[in-house]
Amino acid sequence: MSRYSALEVLKGGLTGQKHWQRAWRDPEPKQEYDAIIIGGGGHGLATAYYLAKLHGMSRIAVCEKGYLGGGNVGRNTTIVRSNYMLEDNAHFYEHGMKLWEELSQDINFNVMFSQRGIINLAHSDAQMDAFARRGNAMRLNGIDAELLTRDQVKEHLPMLDYSGKARFPVYGGLQQPRGGTARHDAVAWGYARAADMLGVDILQNCEVTGFDIHDGKVQGIQTTRGAIKSGKVGIAVAGNTSRVCALAGLNRLPIESHKLQAMVSEPLKPFIDTVCTFGAGHFYVSQSDKGGLVFGGDLDGYNSYAQRGNLPMVAHVLQCGMALMPAIGRIRLLRHWAGVMDMSMDGSPIISTTPVKGLYLNGGWCYGGFKATPASGWCFAHTVAQDRPHRLNEAFTLDRFERGYLIDEKGVGPIPALH
Repeated sequence: MSRYSALEVLKGGLTGQKHWQRAWRDPEPKQEYDAIIIGGGGHGLATAYYLAKLHGMSRIAVCEKGYLGGGNVGRNTTIVRSNYMLEDNAHFYEHGMKLWEELSQDINFNVMFSQRGIINLAHSDAQMDAFARRGNAMRLNGIDAELLTRDQVKEHLPMLDYSGKARFPVYGGLQQPRGGTARHDAVAWGYARAADMLGVDILQNCEVTGFDIHDGKVQGIQTTRGAIKSGKVGIAVAGNTSRVCALAGLNRLPIESHKLQAMVSEPLKPFIDTVCTFGAGHFYVSQSDKGGLVFGGDLDGYNSYAQRGNLPMVAHVLQCGMALMPAIGRIRLLRHWAGVMDMSMDGSPIISTTPVKGLYLNGGWCYGGFKATPASGWCFAHTVAQDRPHRLNEAFTLDRFERGYLIDEKGVGPIPALH
């Protein structure tokens, strides 16, 4: 398969654009692989890509129960950032940010990564103090951070309510200029194509129905397309983590599955050129390349595995948006959707070996799954290939909950819905 290039586009202009090949193959499952990754979302595809590229594993399969990109990787608000305070999170997500900055060139696919910056708004003196602390911690870890005054925020976000009647008056904000957005579908397609070019078999409509485990070691999996053997199996299935792990006998994971809704408005002329988050009411918004405002907020108030939401939460999110920027009250909502979030007990991910030899777990991403895609795949690939974590994910082990070593970025305790 040839590399994409400007020359290929020009060539296609002379031939009616009929020379393009399929982006990836649709192979039949082989009887045995060096490694199997369950989950054809961003994390699973990235893991397969880095396994093939960095660890020399030539026979790899990605098993996806539906179609590629039909899960959370296509159901999010596309925000990318590394503005974390705790050491373990900061180094991990900053590594991811550096991978994002070179990703399009690395996988030869335009993921439309736009470093338009992200601003977290502060609405009290206490929030300004907290942001100053976070910003200082970020800069000590080599991450870009700028504390903005109210007037500086107004220069970036003139559409906010700065009147004396604002329900949540703006005091200032914390900006990470290198943050931004990426195109979620392009990330999935790009990693799939790049992995396929390295020989990875992407098996769609291949649902895992069981595991073959003998003497505490994984031997393979059972799927709707037959049995597949492998001594290394990685699980990266987001909101379905508990269900898939239960098939392997891991019945008590520190994870709950919740729904998180996102929405997009009708297309507008340029309205907001950065990412804005509203912590006091939990609302975040950016503008897509098609002109729609993309926004979201809190989790739905109950556990579910369904990829659909409810209207009370839509109303709640829109009310938060109206309190922040009243002008959006005149636009129409185009569509909304839900992703299934695997919320961990401390709000931080799990990239780890498991009690079953040869079985590895990637989950517990809470709100942070999409932005972590490159770093997650990079670290999970190392863990699968080396049978041990990399230093960047050595804190994200499954047994930390048993040891009491929690990585609670928000400091709200073991309540998954609050993370």
